[in-house]
Amino acid sequence: MAKPMEEITWQELEIGAVVTEIGNSVQYKTGSWRSERPVVKKEQCIKCGVCWLFCPDMAIVRAPEGHFTANLNYCKGCGICAKECPVGCITMQPEEA
Repeated sequence: MAKPMEEITWQELEIGAVVTEIGNSVQYKTGSWRSERPVVKKEQCIKCGVCWLFCPDMAIVRAPEGHFTANLNYCKGCGICAKECPVGCITMQPEEA
């Protein structure tokens, strides 16, 4: 099991910050510093998966109904999903304080 992020010192990092423990990335929630969040209009979503394909953080997940949504624990608010959505059903909204 990976150490909590606040307990890791820079001296313990692998060269290049390579991940050496399988599955540890889910323990480090990285979406807390974004300034905008993606909002999906479910009724417009054609369930094509383009947003999922282009997300650099793999923060887009398929909902049980088939449309795609962002896992806000990991989404950094880059807006690539909104830019690439072919039907424009994803908009970036300001993160609420």
